[in-house]
Amino acid sequence: MNPSSSWEALVTTALLGTDRRTPPPGATPREAPVALLDAAAEETVRRRAGLRPAPAAQRPAPAPEDPRPPLPPAAARRLTLLLADRPGASAGGRRGTAPDLMELLPQWLAAANARGFAPPPQALPALLDAARGRTDLRPAVLAFAGPRATWLARLNPEWRFALRAAPGGGAPLPHLEDREQTGRLWQEGLFAERVALLTALRSREPAAARELLSTTWPTERAEDRLMFLDSLRTALGPEDEPFLEQALADRSRNVRATAAELLSALPDSALATRMAVRATACVAVDRTRETPTITVEAPHECDAGMERDGVVPKAPTGRGERSWWFGQLVEATPLGAWSARLGGRTPDEIVALPVADDWQGELHAAWCRAAVRQRDPRWARALLGVPSAPEAGGPGAVSLADRAKLLGTLDAGERADWVAGFIAAHGLSEAFQLLGVCAVPWARPLGGAVVDALNIARDAGSYPWSFSGVMGLAERCLDPGEAGRLDGLLAIPDEHENASPGAGGYWAEAFQRLVTTLRLRAAMAEELRPARPTEID
Repeated sequence: MNPSSSWEALVTTALLGTDRRTPPPGATPREAPVALLDAAAEETVRRRAGLRPAPAAQRPAPAPEDPRPPLPPAAARRLTLLLADRPGASAGGRRGTAPDLMELLPQWLAAANARGFAPPPQALPALLDAARGRTDLRPAVLAFAGPRATWLARLNPEWRFALRAAPGGGAPLPHLEDREQTGRLWQEGLFAERVALLTALRSREPAAARELLSTTWPTERAEDRLMFLDSLRTALGPEDEPFLEQALADRSRNVRATAAELLSALPDSALATRMAVRATACVAVDRTRETPTITVEAPHECDAGMERDGVVPKAPTGRGERSWWFGQLVEATPLGAWSARLGGRTPDEIVALPVADDWQGELHAAWCRAAVRQRDPRWARALLGVPSAPEAGGPGAVSLADRAKLLGTLDAGERADWVAGFIAAHGLSEAFQLLGVCAVPWARPLGGAVVDALNIARDAGSYPWSFSGVMGLAERCLDPGEAGRLDGLLAIPDEHENASPGAGGYWAEAFQRLVTTLRLRAAMAEELRPARPTEID
């Protein structure tokens, strides 16, 4: 019998069952199942013995060397523990007092990268697996894993993301001073290689990068032009204006919109001047009223010139066309134009003016976007207002997202002070998004404000679950040195009659987890410190 048909017959018998299929010769029905397994084992050996050895596959090239110093032993053991933790390991919704190790991994990676350590080779697969499951980890993991990550990624399809994330797919770039090699790679390279080349060149020689892009610009695909144009955000300057003005006439709407956005970030550009003329024509101060008041007359049409300069004519669903056009004009106008238009007033004085006919929300929201785009801290402060102001943050901060973006234009210390004042005045119910833009570890005033607010919430007798997001941030962002002052919050408080049943115990558990996590972070930081050289007597 043909060996192939013999194997197929055995498989068919196993699928149908020996009571419905003739058993192997010489076997009684009762012995048939065992006889079938014996025949399958015999046939398996015959099939394997009949295989001819295949040609040996080419061995992979050796992994590249990693010149960085190795992790200290204690830090290497900590990394193993962090990577072994898996989300959802605890049963139910209770977290208990154990720290969430996976949430500490990004912080650990940032510290290890800052100190320039190399990972233990045996940890690389677990690192790449962690990054495969969490895209937010990928930049830090790939920086820490080093050149061996791309080497491994070529051997395992599940880690291909490391090749996509690496500049040029992990291929080395030519020396940027070698114009011949650079030009050849730009003309003949893969898309990822060309993006990496343009990005690297832009960071060192902005003009050379722009000139390189201009050599092939007319022949590039629309989606590629958009990606290449985005690289000009790095070191954007007045010298880029002629190229960007040319891009305003591009066939692609997305390319035109990106070019307009970049030009509006140049306050002295021709586009910024055109936008300022249009926007300031819509806004005036009415001095005939008892209090000087801003009046708005939004544009009645979106003409071809406005479209060319990046104004999107079609408003989103539920949005009026005129207010939509007006907001885009104001957003793209240099903020310095408003002082001249509105009687020489400062940003604080302009924001404080009343606005007629319910236009305040639209006008202030557009100024918020302009302040963020132009990175203008004076306007950001004016729009934020004092943190203790009613409605949590001043007239320009129309949403928590706006406030968070405005805070991003301030330096770390001023940002922390503002958020601390906000929490002291308004509590934690709307603070989560604002805390997310503050530098880690939190400054002492900010950390103190968060702990005080959590303590007030505990004393109010509610459950801690409403503050789980802030508590999680505190575990990752509070200065580990604050652990000592939290010891007084670990005891279960006396519950008053209006308190939620058992809330005190849950709060004690949450604070215990916070203290445990802070002390763990302190230990992690100590383990990553390089060993001091032994003193020689």
